[in-house]
Amino acid sequence: MIWRVVKQIARHGIRSEPAPDIGAAAEGEIGRIQADVLKILGKALTIRMVDAGSCNGCELEINALGNPYYNIEGLGIKFVASPRHADLLLVTGPVSRNMATALRRTFDATPEPRLVVAVGDCGCDGGIFGENYASCGPVSSVIPVDVWVPGCPPPPIEILRGILTAVRRRA
Repeated sequence: MIWRVVKQIARHGIRSEPAPDIGAAAEGEIGRIQADVLKILGKALTIRMVDAGSCNGCELEINALGNPYYNIEGLGIKFVASPRHADLLLVTGPVSRNMATALRRTFDATPEPRLVVAVGDCGCDGGIFGENYASCGPVSSVIPVDVWVPGCPPPPIEILRGILTAVRRRA
């Protein structure tokens, strides 16, 4: 069985996608992000990610920030399980009516000075769902938002830029 796989790899090569091209300017910006985060905060930035009702497209891009290409942990940015340990809330999706109370409680549990970044078209303006019987619409209709990162879903580098914009505004 394993020999068939090895023969197929030898015949066709390893098929995978090339690493995304984020451009030379973005690569330099990633190095500046770490310096800005440490200069402004003096420590690691901790983020609590909240899915308020999204399709999980934005979550996939946020998870990509943790891969070796973007290496968000190497920049001093960490995800935490509790809003009580977070500096920033990263919220995705249109806020479903069932998640509105949970999102408000999460916001209230985050210590001051807290930052909120709405990710994706749904988080920014309600996206294709808008406001209806099951959705409160954008994140800003439930809690105050500092930075919006549009896109469906936005690429990881844009999410990283949004996080940096929020941190810079705090300074």
